[in-house]
Amino acid sequence: MNSEIIALVDKQRAQKNYLSISETMKLTESGNTILDPFSTLISIFAVIGQYNIFYPNSILSCDKNGKLNIGNGNVFYPQSLLESRGGLITIADNNQFGEGGFTAKADRPGSIITIGSNGRYTAGTQLFGNNFLGSGSQIHGLITVINCDLAQGEPFTHEDPDLRGGVLKGSGSAKDLIIGVGEVVAGNGIFKQTDLKRQSFYHPKK
Repeated sequence: MNSEIIALVDKQRAQKNYLSISETMKLTESGNTILDPFSTLISIFAVIGQYNIFYPNSILSCDKNGKLNIGNGNVFYPQSLLESRGGLITIADNNQFGEGGFTAKADRPGSIITIGSNGRYTAGTQLFGNNFLGSGSQIHGLITVINCDLAQGEPFTHEDPDLRGGVLKGSGSAKDLIIGVGEVVAGNGIFKQTDLKRQSFYHPKK
């Protein structure tokens, strides 16, 4: 590609506080995989660990008043958007974001989104406000999640579903919910605390 075009792209990125093309590819020196640096935008303020995989059309945005910390071994499928504007987003290790899109926005001062390890968040999951997603938790579906707490537990591969992290699945809006170990709320519309079930209800123990 023409060096003048690259320079113009990098100039625009710098104006929006994103890494240049070469700076983005420098992340591969820590074992990260950047499959398409031209469609991957990563903030200069983001802290990126090792061995993460970034598919095309991934955006990690952060302003100087926010914090965005990414651990190791996470996979960001296309249409993954993380945005910290005065808030804090912390992600640990070995999570799957997408397929089907994922959004996390800590776009208000003091807003905190914390995600543990070994979780799956797919099919259009959207996080706003303050959310704690413990290790092993899962969210599947086009669900707007606001101020929810999903307990830490075993990952989805564990043989006993009632020991896994908290789960939301379906589509709609989930607000102010507390999902315990081995619990799940499946919904279509408004998710309710009273709809809690044990995960073994959907995945009977062998």
